[in-house]
Amino acid sequence: MPLSIHQISISIFDQFLESLSAVLDKAEAHCTAAGSAPADMLALRLAPDMFTLTQQVQRACIHSSGAAARLAGIEVPEEADDEASFDDLRTRVARTRAFLDGLTPAQMEANETLTIDQPTRVGILTFPNGADYLLRFALPQFMFHVTTAYDIIRHGGVEVGKIDFMGAMLR
Repeated sequence: MPLSIHQISISIFDQFLESLSAVLDKAEAHCTAAGSAPADMLALRLAPDMFTLTQQVQRACIHSSGAAARLAGIEVPEEADDEASFDDLRTRVARTRAFLDGLTPAQMEANETLTIDQPTRVGILTFPNGADYLLRFALPQFMFHVTTAYDIIRHGGVEVGKIDFMGAMLR
């Protein structure tokens, strides 16, 4: 039986959003134990021209919910991007996971062959079908931001490893 777009997208998004939330827990605990300000950790970035930890988490949520919505043929959820604490970010991740959980395989299957337009800062990218969009754009974008958030947290001194990144499936 071939894999469906729903299986390939929602299961990956959910696994790594769950692990991202757990890594945020560890980062907050690290701040508490070290007596450092959580805002300092949230403002970390790997390079001056890269997004902060907060923005990386927001982008992971944007890319997963946006991709799933486009693949399901529904409106992309809007968010304010106003998270200012670890709790705010975990709530954002939980809202994103709840949105993803509400999408059915049938919704996505019905749209697998539709052309998908993805707005970007450099213009609109057009993909001939859902699989092309998911595999060449949506998943790489999502994984970039999840990985970068993890890397910022690790660079910030939090003891996390590959098991934390991979999530519950390895625990």
